[in-house]
Amino acid sequence: MDTWIDMALKYVVLPVGAFVWLLHTKQQSHATLIAVMQAQIEASKEAHDREFKEMRRTIDAIFAKLDSIEAALRK
Repeated sequence: MDTWIDMALKYVVLPVGAFVWLLHTKQQSHATLIAVMQAQIEASKEAHDREFKEMRRTIDAIFAKLDSIEAALRK
């Protein structure tokens, strides 16, 4: 009877436990990578939004200057 228990532990329980542990470590690694990617995407999005707002302010300033030039030329 002891040999059956030893065989079950060696050939069933131990490989299944190792497989479960391997899946767990891979899943943790993937979760970390996903979190890093999400942070990078968020930082890129914020930088893009900042650049877009700065470009909009620059264009508004250019149009204001053009309006003042046009008003000066009409006088």
